[in-house]
Order: sequence, then structure tokens, then C-alpha cells
Amino acid sequence: MPSSLPSPPALQTGFTLTELAIVLVIMSLLSGGILLSLSAQAESRHLNDTRQQLGEIKDALLGFAAANGYLPCPDVDSDPRNTSYGVSDNTSCSSGEGWLPFKTLGTYEHDPWGSHRTQAGDPPQGRWRYRLDSAYGSAITLATSQADGLAVVDRSGNALTNSGNDKDRPVAIIYSTGPDGIANGRNGDTTGNEYAADIPGPGFDDQLLWISRPLLFNRLIAAGRQL
Repeated sequence: MPSSLPSPPALQTGFTLTELAIVLVIMSLLSGGILLSLSAQAESRHLNDTRQQLGEIKDALLGFAAANGYLPCPDVDSDPRNTSYGVSDNTSCSSGEGWLPFKTLGTYEHDPWGSHRTQAGDPPQGRWRYRLDSAYGSAITLATSQADGLAVVDRSGNALTNSGNDKDRPVAIIYSTGPDGIANGRNGDTTGNEYAADIPGPGFDDQLLWISRPLLFNRLIAAGRQL
């Protein structure tokens, strides 16, 4: 005789739409957090690499001065196809800001945020900016003092270098335009002699380093240069 008892309910083997939606939200939050963490790590690494490379560029400039008795003029060539690209132009010292002559110095072409050209003739992004006081692009002596009145301030305009004595002003300035690839604040005024250095933050992400006259003379004297 057949049983009249009801059959047991079928077991559910899948997720409901609500459960699926919750899982997707959780996965999105987790993946978003991971991406943000990776992005922050990459940015921190770029900042550290920039500081390290600036230090190496400073050493290369001082080494060049020790070997030659003067500092290299900026590179003013924007076309990578030209043989003069990345090379110090001895006629450009009085023309203001240019790019670091990385081939002359054997250093980096661009900062960690930059990139090589993608098409023939396209200038790379993030090239190191370089400004030299024109008096130091030829034979340096103890009598050599500032010709261009270079100065470095913070983003608020407070002096970071000695502006009261031309003999103690910066002789060379190197900087990275940072993640946005744009010279921020006073660094964007290519006709000026005043530059800005500060902790990177909103509205200002450049990283700048300068070489002082006393530091340059110290290196020249240590190298046995007769001044």
C-alpha cells in the first residue's frame, strides 16, 4: 500500500539573487581596496625612486664639474631623432630653462612617471627639467658669482635659499614635474628665476633639488681644481 506521507523538500543547491548581489558587492569592495592599495604602493615607489634619481643626477653634475671645471648647459632639443637630443648645448646656458642633458651625464632621460616616445619625433613625457646659472657654463673661478639670480622658495613663497648674497644662491636646479607631468606653481613660470620646492601634495607634486655655490666649490677643490 503506497505511503501517504509527503516527500521531503528538495535541497537548494544554488544562490538566490539577493545572495549573489551581496557576494558581488563584497568582491567589488575587496578588489577596489586591493587596486587602491597597489596604486598607493606604486605612487610611493615612484616618489622614492625620484628622490634617489635626483641624488644620482646631482652627483653626476658635480662629477662633470670636477672633471671639466664647469657645469653642462641645458639640452634644448625636443626631437629624439636629432643627434643633439639629450646633449648639453654650450650655446643654451643663457636661454633659461631646458632639459637635463642626460646623454652628456649618462643619467636618466625622464622621471619615474615619464615614458619614452611612442612615435618618431614625439618627445618623451616627464623629462627632467634643468636650469643652470649662465655664469657656471664656462670655466669656474673663485670670482665666479651669480649671473641669473636663481632662488628656491616653498609653495608659499618662503625663501629656502639665500637671496641676500648672489655668491650663495643656487647655481643649478633640477626637478621632476611629478605625476601630472606639469610644472606646478612658480616652476611653471619658464621666464622667471624663482623656483619652488616642497613636500608633494594637492596642487603641487614637483620634486626639486638644487646645487649651491659652496657645495660646487667644495667638490671642485676636493677634485684638485685650481680656482
